[in-house]
Amino acid sequence: MPRLIRMDASGHSTLAQWTAEDQAAFELAAGEFRQQLEAGYIGVLDQGEGTATQVRELPRDADLVILRRPIAGG
Repeated sequence: MPRLIRMDASGHSTLAQWTAEDQAAFELAAGEFRQQLEAGYIGVLDQGEGTATQVRELPRDADLVILRRPIAGG
């Protein structure tokens, strides 16, 4: 089951789950994804083996999408 998680102080929190058949659950997940982006989070699509790609829309067919804060650097 695809999941949308947010990395946070507890490690991570599951924000949404959906199935390919459940349009309503996916729309709720997509809305939550947009809200988190507006709050400053970055969405990344986990591609396994330490690889991820930034996404700006929630992919329906993703297994795992992670929201995280930008990394501060100098």
